[in-house]
Amino acid sequence: MTRKTHWEHVYSTKAPSEVSWYQTHPLVSLDLIAETGVGSDQPIIDVGGGASTIVDHLLEAGYRHLAVLDISGHALAQARARLGDRANRVEWIEADVTTFTAPHRFALWHDRAVFHFLTDAEDRRRYVRHMLEALEPEGHVIIATFGVDGPAKCSGLDVVRYDPPSLARELGDAFELVETRDETHTTPANKPQHFTFCRFARRLESAHPDE
Repeated sequence: MTRKTHWEHVYSTKAPSEVSWYQTHPLVSLDLIAETGVGSDQPIIDVGGGASTIVDHLLEAGYRHLAVLDISGHALAQARARLGDRANRVEWIEADVTTFTAPHRFALWHDRAVFHFLTDAEDRRRYVRHMLEALEPEGHVIIATFGVDGPAKCSGLDVVRYDPPSLARELGDAFELVETRDETHTTPANKPQHFTFCRFARRLESAHPDE
């Protein structure tokens, strides 16, 4: 089963509120986004946003240039249906994050629970390369993964668990680790999952990874 087939199956067989990573109010993400100082008129991309409610909250907070990327068209369709007319104010991108080409640069890259599914080192390198290509020179990155004591699997797939130093090593010298947060997320099935959130700033002197 390909990565896309897997996630299309997940989102075609479960309601958005039934998946383990569902949050009604993604408080830690929203707090960290605010901490970056990114303005309401600057472009933000939510990577793997799928049917997440974070786009709803960002719209309500006044952010005007939002994009949601997900490999699953079903997930994006669920989010668009939920938002109704407000969906027209969002850029929807159906793509695999390891292969997509950003349509323009973003001031902020947010990823809650995509990176830890990349168990292949080459996929992780592609992810970082495309993230660098997508970010503005002074861009910000927020990535949340399962912590080292978090689940070893999710949605039937193996994951890679991280602490802040190991995640920083994966991103490389182009990024400075600015802030970390821990969150114990309770799934709809009432099971705890330990997440580690890391906020990074792109270093001004960072170059394209292939240069």
